[in-house]
Amino acid sequence: MEASQKTGVSIEAIPAFSDNYIWLIRGGGTECAVVDPGDAEPVLRKLEETGLELRCILLTHHHFDHLGGAVKLLGEYPEAIAYGPDDARIDCEHVACREGDAVAIPPLGLQFKVLEVPAHTKTHIAFHGHGMLFCGDTLFSVGCGKLFEGTPEHMQASLDKLAALPADTKVYCGHEYTVSNCRFATKVEPDNDKLRAKAKAAESLRADDKITLPGTLAEELEVNPFMRTRVDSVVQAARRIEPSAEPGAAVLGVIRRWKDSL
Repeated sequence: MEASQKTGVSIEAIPAFSDNYIWLIRGGGTECAVVDPGDAEPVLRKLEETGLELRCILLTHHHFDHLGGAVKLLGEYPEAIAYGPDDARIDCEHVACREGDAVAIPPLGLQFKVLEVPAHTKTHIAFHGHGMLFCGDTLFSVGCGKLFEGTPEHMQASLDKLAALPADTKVYCGHEYTVSNCRFATKVEPDNDKLRAKAKAAESLRADDKITLPGTLAEELEVNPFMRTRVDSVVQAARRIEPSAEPGAAVLGVIRRWKDSL
């Protein structure tokens, strides 16, 4: 269990499917929130084990592995309120959120700012506050989401928005991809010592069946090629594939297509 920068609040990862994480946010009492419950069953088991009462669901995007359990959870806990993107594909009753909205969770004394971060999906959002960032499938540990509904320009703008948050912000993303992402990132920046150290640490954690998350934004800016698309070593790696690639979105597009081809 990971403690946040807000006293009395802790974050726990509930594994789901093969590599998803559903984030459980709890305070000192019996009330809690969850982020991206793709599967209701592991959440219900956790709530039964701990005696916690669900009061809030945060949804980052419409993909089933992030919201598939929301309807059942809301049925089991009718006092809970769900917040998510303004998107008809969110198939549960929820409060539609847009850029700059504030989502308050009074039972936990928390309030999160909504950030629109499209690219993986066109309506993808993230929740930021109290030193925490719940970013779904936009930013991963040492990676970023596939561009299913957006362009490299969309993803670059979204990652720039996240990069502008405080450097010590903890990044709670939706999947356990760190080891595989490090393998690709090392192809892009083989001489990045901090990346090599990150890869070694991640492999050690997974060998012991331990979670590699959360990292921090400061760390991502040092090791994540998709956050480093204006750094010369990443630009040069992209230009070995497309010599005319300009720093920023064009470089991101090149390395995203490179990763997708593997």
